[in-house]
Amino acid sequence: MAAIVEGPLIAALSCGKPVYLVVLLNGHDSDSRTLINHALNWVPTMPKAEFLAAEPGLARDGVPSGRQWFDMADDGPAKMIKGVKTVAPLLDNFLDEMLAKRRLPESHLALVGFSQGAMLALHVGLRRPQQMAAIVAFSGAVFDLDSLASEIRSKPPVLLIHGESDPVVPFVTMTDTKSVLKAHGVPVKSMKRPGLRHEMDDDGVIAAGEFLTNLVVHKPVAKPNHHDEDHEREHH
Repeated sequence: MAAIVEGPLIAALSCGKPVYLVVLLNGHDSDSRTLINHALNWVPTMPKAEFLAAEPGLARDGVPSGRQWFDMADDGPAKMIKGVKTVAPLLDNFLDEMLAKRRLPESHLALVGFSQGAMLALHVGLRRPQQMAAIVAFSGAVFDLDSLASEIRSKPPVLLIHGESDPVVPFVTMTDTKSVLKAHGVPVKSMKRPGLRHEMDDDGVIAAGEFLTNLVVHKPVAKPNHHDEDHEREHH
């Protein structure tokens, strides 16, 4: 599989060396530009952060400009687990290179993923030897739950955002993921989006921005608001 490369980015508004790095991982039915456009909403409260889209190395059949992390022709759990495990070392190397290039510590790194990208963010982020600042997973889940107990190496704060009507990654997989992460001591919050299918919406994007701002730039945790949905009682 081809190496992961740097895609579109939003440079730090501070006009100097970035202090934080947020790496964006797209899904099978979206591209890196879509996530970059969502990230524009987070820039005002994170002016010292660089937002970088990682470009997958695998082309999508029938879509000349489309890229994917792994083949979704057979989207059963076993195939998705195999796909994530194949790409994970490539993403690990990419993150190491991006941090070294910017001379940033792991604690100033966050991952944001959608669909395939969310699965990959969770898999890699929980297995990094040093703890990153945060993980945001839209419409994704951990499918390889059994191996997590022996492979987890760090416990960064996680926000899971998922549509209750998702036909691609069923909502129950998010609740299962949340339960397992909590059992392993990972500080995890979730946001359910009633009626939402396999997509990102404005409320989810806003909640992700608040989560990243609070954790990546180390601001005091804001009081829960209507975006917190089912997790307002867990952030203590």
